[in-house]
Amino acid sequence: MPGPSLFLDPTPPPTPLPCKERGEKQAFSPLSASGRGTGGGVASGPVVRFADEHVVVVDKSAGLTTVRHAGETAEFGARGRRYLPATLADLLPSLLPEGRGGKRGRVRAVHRLDKETSGLVVFARTAEAERNLGRQFRAHTIERHYLAIVRGQAVEGTIESWLVRDRGDGRRGSRGTRASGSPGEGQHAVTHVRVLERLGEYTLVECRLETGRTHQVRIHLGEAGTPLCGERIYDRPPHGRPLPDGSGATRVALHAASLGFDHPAMGKRVRWSSPLPKDMKALLDRLRRRIL
Repeated sequence: MPGPSLFLDPTPPPTPLPCKERGEKQAFSPLSASGRGTGGGVASGPVVRFADEHVVVVDKSAGLTTVRHAGETAEFGARGRRYLPATLADLLPSLLPEGRGGKRGRVRAVHRLDKETSGLVVFARTAEAERNLGRQFRAHTIERHYLAIVRGQAVEGTIESWLVRDRGDGRRGSRGTRASGSPGEGQHAVTHVRVLERLGEYTLVECRLETGRTHQVRIHLGEAGTPLCGERIYDRPPHGRPLPDGSGATRVALHAASLGFDHPAMGKRVRWSSPLPKDMKALLDRLRRRIL
């Protein structure tokens, strides 16, 4: 089965048709955090790509935390949270149409993107949808493709390892790989890498996630010797020096470009694609000009 198309053009793709609920089609226009329709441009804030009574698919902007960690919530308490920056989960209810009784209801995070990573993320709106999506994530049947701009000459193939919280220098990383014949402790992680474009000393790649571990793409690409442009954590071997980065990237050049799953209520496979955000498109254009 062919994979979903990935958009490199800055113009947003067409919004998918809303799911049917009780035989009726629910009309919904993409909205940004400012409350304005996105029209023909890419909004600087989060954009709701789809919403029905069960799920919400959002295009997250870079620099926005997906959801607050439980430890942070416990540390600051309900009163202290008012002084913390808003997360995507905090902003999202105000972007959704009102439901019965004028209420928008809560959203339930089932996965997250790193703060600096942009792109598609899904939230559940009911407990049943949350359980259903959780089962799909655990079974690794969710489709996720990322676009990344990396330093060096990336190699196509599958990266498989076992990720641990501390690889020996305080950073997450691999402890044992399939290639070494020594599977290790930790969480099994698999990333499939495909080269899309060579850019001199840099490469545009597509990463398909078979598993979805914390910082998985960033770790795997960094350990392969091709860290993300803008990467400041997984850009060095254990206890080693950071690899040079002359790209000028101001954040990790990673974008969640496509997302697909079985709709919790209908059972039908649904997919969305997201274009590169303006900052990554500008970075790509700069790197292309360097090799002309």
